[in-house]
Amino acid sequence: MTDQIQRGTICIDQLELGMMRTLTKEITDRDIELFAEVSTDRNPVHLDEDFASTTLFKGRIAHGMLSAGLISAVIGEQLPGHGTIYLGQSLKFRAPVRPGDVVTAEVTVAAIDPVKRRVTLETRCRVGDTVVIEGEAQVLAPACKH
Repeated sequence: MTDQIQRGTICIDQLELGMMRTLTKEITDRDIELFAEVSTDRNPVHLDEDFASTTLFKGRIAHGMLSAGLISAVIGEQLPGHGTIYLGQSLKFRAPVRPGDVVTAEVTVAAIDPVKRRVTLETRCRVGDTVVIEGEAQVLAPACKH
């Protein structure tokens, strides 16, 4: 173990209100199939086009938690990054994500409690200009030795 700051880590004393990081990913059929396998959520609205075409979505949609996982990736890899501990997350699913959609996850620092190392993050996923998920995360940010 070294005292070096890991790539992608922003320590509690380096965080600033309004800091934002993003991640963009195309959601593929393979992503949906793998998520169904790992999560065991095989709801046919995600996997069966014939079934999904009879729903209010009029076609297959990705699991909401698959897109929400991109928020987790931003938090764990970029803001605050390696060593961050998730304490909580609220999510509101605003619109469906379909196979082939390009999702951008955005995480913004909204509040910082440096004494407790607790950080509140605004979280959002978009497909183009459409907000598909929004919420708020509470995390314990890493304390790095300088």
